[in-house]
Amino acid sequence: MTFAEFKLSLQQAAPPPGISPVLEAMWWDGKGDWDRSHDIAQEVHSARGSWVHAYLHRKEGDNGNAGYWYARAGKRMPSVLLEVEWEQVVTELLKENAR
Repeated sequence: MTFAEFKLSLQQAAPPPGISPVLEAMWWDGKGDWDRSHDIAQEVHSARGSWVHAYLHRKEGDNGNAGYWYARAGKRMPSVLLEVEWEQVVTELLKENAR
């Protein structure tokens, strides 16, 4: 699935079948459902789950909590716009989902 296809899928009522839980979390965030996205992300105990969790807390405005999760993900808190980070995270996760 390409980024464009993923973004287009946000018009649907449910996430595309076969995507990873971290991609599903980003999908729900893209739909504007932060709580559902967060519920999924906090159950994924991996670096990728921590990355999504970090992004969500940054979006929430809780930079202290976000910083903790970025560190757990092995990443630094970015200074890009949230929309740019969303695209970066989704693009990277799509590459992994295709493997």
